[in-house]
Formats: sequence, C-alpha cells, structure tokens
Amino acid sequence: MDLNSDFTRPVRVQAGQLPWTASPSPGVERRMLDRIGGEVARATSIVRFAPGHSFSPHTHGGGEEFLVLEGVFQDEHGDYPAGTYVRNPPTTRHTPGSRDGCTIFVKLWQFDPDDRTQFHRPIVDGLVPAGPGVRQAVLHRDARETVSHMVLAPGAALNLDPEGGAELLVLSGSLSDGGGEVLEPQGWLRLPVGAPLRARAGQEGAALWMKTGHLRFVVAPDV
Repeated sequence: MDLNSDFTRPVRVQAGQLPWTASPSPGVERRMLDRIGGEVARATSIVRFAPGHSFSPHTHGGGEEFLVLEGVFQDEHGDYPAGTYVRNPPTTRHTPGSRDGCTIFVKLWQFDPDDRTQFHRPIVDGLVPAGPGVRQAVLHRDARETVSHMVLAPGAALNLDPEGGAELLVLSGSLSDGGGEVLEPQGWLRLPVGAPLRARAGQEGAALWMKTGHLRFVVAPDV
C-alpha cells in the first residue's frame, strides 16, 4: 500500500474525521496517515485498542515510537497513561494492548537501524519558553531528528524553517497551518524538506506533538 507516500508535497489530514478501519488483530482499529508497504510498513497511524485487546507479541525490526492520546497503553514492560511518549528502537520486543482501552499515535520503521535508545517519558515534563506565547519540551533529539511537545497560547504564532521537513499532530485546541485549513485534535500535517512552517493557534490555544529533520531519511522496509 502507498498512502501519502509522495514526501515532496505537503499533506494535511483531519484524522479525527476519518473512519476507523480494522487491523489484522481483533479489537484493534486504525486511522492510517501515511504508509509504504503492507502489514510490515513504514507507517504513521492512529491506533485504537478496545478494552481487553492486544496485538500478538512481536519484534520491531525498524523501530516504533508512539504517543498515548487516550487511556492507558500496556505491555509487559509497564503501563503508559495518556501523555506518555515511548521509543522502542529496532530489535525491541513486546506485546502491546490495553486492559481498559486506549488510543495511540504511532510511527513504525522510521528509526536509524543502529539506534538502540529505548525510553518513555511524560510529554509535559520540561516545558520551557520557546518564543512569544510558545512553550516547548524536547522529548528526543539526535543527529536525524528532534521530537517536541509544543504548547501555544491563544493566537500564538509558530514560525519555523526546519531543516529536513516537519510533521505535527494537534493534541488539543486548534491550529491554522498557513495552508488555509484549521487543524482540530488529531489533525496531522506533514511538510516536505525545505518547506517553512507558518502556523497560528486558535482562540483556545493548541498543544502539538512535532517532529523535524526526519524526512531526509525516508526508506521503506526491506521485506
């Protein structure tokens, strides 16, 4: 499957308005945002676990990162409540699920193959001023990418010229992205390498997950 696989063009998806589609695992549904490949894919998705459901145990050949949006995600390593950011690099293994149900934003097969840094952390930790009306917590930074939690006051502007492309997911509030569209919660924006980010929070402000730099390294899984 190829979905939003032209990384030279901007993509905007109001994911909160998309229907849920079944995954191969009963009780687990998803909203696909971009994808290159079949069930093993370079993919960005929003995934919903019904209460008491899980995926089968598996190893992440290309790594996995996710943000818990609602509920509590669980595996044999622990419980991860809403607002937890998790990085599981290549070679890590787990059995993901949720006793009471949860929704996550997840990215697969987008790690450096040699990355072995595994961690989880609350996204609210470490917020510091990053401009007028803007606060930022850097969740992860390496030579390939920077991952951040951004909180914008009502009407605050976010003007960046990121190297290596940019991607963001609206977590709460609303964001006008400069392309004539207002992104609501679960609104997703991907900008290609070289494109500026010009955005402004709505009257209720906005909270965002954001990644920059990573779109220089778009490779499909070799399966």
